[in-house]
Amino acid sequence: MNLQRFGIRLLNPFTFLRRTTSFKFKRHHSAQAKFPTIDGRVDVSSELLKTKNEKGLELQTHYQKLLQTTYSGGGENARQRHTIRNKKLLARDRISKLLDKNTDFLELSPLAGLDLEYGTVASAGLVTGIGTVSGQQCMIVANDATVKGGTLFPIGVKKQLRAQEIAEKNRLPLVFLIDSGGAFLPLQAEIFPETGGRVFYNEAVMSANGIPVICIVCGSCTAGAAYVPTMAEEAVIVDKIGTIFLGGPPLVKAATGEIVSAEDLGGAMLHSSISGCTDYFAVNEEEAIDKSKQIVSTFNQSGSSPAKGPIEPPLFKTDDLIGLSMFDGQDLPMYQVIARIVDGSRLQEFKKEFGVQLITGFAHIEGFMVGIVANNGPMTSHAALKGAHFIDLCCQRSIPIVFLQNIIQEGPSSDGAKMGELIKDQAKMMHAVACAQVPKITVIVGGSYGPESYAMCGRSFDPSFLYTWPSAKVAMDTVDNLVLKYKSQYAESAGEGDDVNKEARTKFQSESNVYYGSSRLWDDGVILPQDTRKFLGMSLRASAFSSAEQRRISGIYRM
Repeated sequence: MNLQRFGIRLLNPFTFLRRTTSFKFKRHHSAQAKFPTIDGRVDVSSELLKTKNEKGLELQTHYQKLLQTTYSGGGENARQRHTIRNKKLLARDRISKLLDKNTDFLELSPLAGLDLEYGTVASAGLVTGIGTVSGQQCMIVANDATVKGGTLFPIGVKKQLRAQEIAEKNRLPLVFLIDSGGAFLPLQAEIFPETGGRVFYNEAVMSANGIPVICIVCGSCTAGAAYVPTMAEEAVIVDKIGTIFLGGPPLVKAATGEIVSAEDLGGAMLHSSISGCTDYFAVNEEEAIDKSKQIVSTFNQSGSSPAKGPIEPPLFKTDDLIGLSMFDGQDLPMYQVIARIVDGSRLQEFKKEFGVQLITGFAHIEGFMVGIVANNGPMTSHAALKGAHFIDLCCQRSIPIVFLQNIIQEGPSSDGAKMGELIKDQAKMMHAVACAQVPKITVIVGGSYGPESYAMCGRSFDPSFLYTWPSAKVAMDTVDNLVLKYKSQYAESAGEGDDVNKEARTKFQSESNVYYGSSRLWDDGVILPQDTRKFLGMSLRASAFSSAEQRRISGIYRM
């Protein structure tokens, strides 16, 4: 499958227009003093690194196969039916036509919906991501009607809400491309009571906060989906293929015995000229997309400004990260990783000699000033205090923070006083992370285990974006430790023996796998290690209009 036609470039650089920011992100300027260069050298000729690189390439191949499968949507028959019989564009083709030329699309959570309890729902039944439309970065949400007719599964609702959350936080205009049959009825109990209407609530709140929401009705818009265009600020509907109704012709016939066509019940002309549910009538999808671009151009938001001076690429090859990513725990060389992500491989390290288990410092990524917080060993008391201090510095100076998470847990200790101090100091760092009013972007490059992951801005601590490497693991603890805890807690009820241990190990290995989490939207996407810098750059640009406000009630506190 040619992934280029979908606007997805797995291994090529991504180019996004730059924007000014209410946070006044710092960009590299020739007049600024340059930060020290990291010694990021590795012995590329070593047999160990060659072996690790081979394993990393195997993971990359598996990752790309999963992407190819999910990009096929509901399968070839469904795609043929959608394009040939129904004469409609595919979701990713719609997005490609909507985006400005020579710009790229940051697709979020493409592997959501993989191998769930109720089966696989390719990309959770919809495509979400950030792209440039009429010079404005926008969040785009497009139903994939080749997947169960575009009906929404629980995972699809969750993905849609995450897209709205990112759009609201970063003040990104939201563009819906609706082609949906509403909720997937067999799972309605998991959708309707709690989250079913949250999408509409968010539309109203975003509009009230000055964040534009528009909609293109380019297919069925049935049941609850009918409220997406009617709550949008502006809506376009496509003739012959776009329809809006709470209950379609079959339901009307079953309830009343009347026979009515979809066009008469909820077609484009009806809603454009009589009901007023939509504002623009388009004869085809191409015209609808053009009208939408014109609408976006009226948003009157600030344009982009280029970075001053050239952006320094890292001094070391980003492809080295393929092999480096395969080192486990303490063996993962974090300085070498950072040297392949930041501009010029430069890092102004903060408190270098104190709390060495945590690397903190200032750097640039594609011209943006950032604070780097990276695990380099167990999260000791000194490391946690250092992290809290540095995070407060970043907040004081309006600098986004990039967390590189590789949690290494210390074993249990009989020293109660020491453990009490550790808990208290880690809590300080958690407090600092939770209250940080700057964009926070997390990349899980190794293990994401236990409460230490909260201090490193794990999912529950509300990062602006969170990405994982294919080699990453996410769980309460390592598999070995989880098996030991399982045996100690449930051995009597579960029974003794190797079978119990094997069953527990298999379960924990499966659940800590990065794809298990990504399919359930624990992240915003699995990314290849060598693409980390590109994704961070795109995420920083998307965060440029972040809506968070600086609210400090005290100055920088020391240890």
